[in-house]
Amino acid sequence: MPAEGPPSLARITARRAATSGRFYLVYGCIVSLVLAVSLIATSGSSFGSAFPLLLPIFAVVGSMGALVVFTNDRLKGVLEYLLAYGATPRRIFLDFLLTTLLLVSVVLAAAVGGGLAFYAAKYGGIPADLAASLLLYAIPMSYASAAFAATVGMFWTSLSSPRAGMTSPIGLVPFIGILPSLGTLGLLAALGLEGRASHASFAVVCSVMVVLVAAVVALLLSSVERLLRRERLLSPA
Repeated sequence: MPAEGPPSLARITARRAATSGRFYLVYGCIVSLVLAVSLIATSGSSFGSAFPLLLPIFAVVGSMGALVVFTNDRLKGVLEYLLAYGATPRRIFLDFLLTTLLLVSVVLAAAVGGGLAFYAAKYGGIPADLAASLLLYAIPMSYASAAFAATVGMFWTSLSSPRAGMTSPIGLVPFIGILPSLGTLGLLAALGLEGRASHASFAVVCSVMVVLVAAVVALLLSSVERLLRRERLLSPA
């Protein structure tokens, strides 16, 4: 009877990522929440127009703990150990991707939950345009952008010799993660749809962009074992 691979370590990885990447997680939660409160205190329209557009950026930053753990595990030989016990590169990637999405959920819970609670307390309710901007763009793009950044970062880390600082994948991946958001914002601006969440075309553009980003992530994950030799996950030391 063939030996089964090791059990999923997603839960343990999530705890380690929250600890090792606590700076990123706390930064993403606090800065996004402070931004929300500041915009709401200024005016409801400022919050409604700016906050949904900026939220995916902070979500990407807050999720970097997963890539920190992935990089450390590769350097210390943990990934090599998992491979020796039957884990596949795709399964390892999926565990870290799941951790990334969990960290994004923490940032969204703090920023969206806290922001909407303060908005409702100050203005007496949540307008339809704001709810549409969050549901159609900010929240799905936060998950898609973070997944894209994490997947690219894991490939990059596996194909390079990770080093601390801005020249390492961890230093540059957040900038890669905001590219889908910038592309969507540019397209919305070009079509004159920026800030018009109630417009039907806004939903179409946002949905198409989220699906495209998710499709790229799915394509990369499905190609892990074809594009990435197992040796690339071994410790470079």
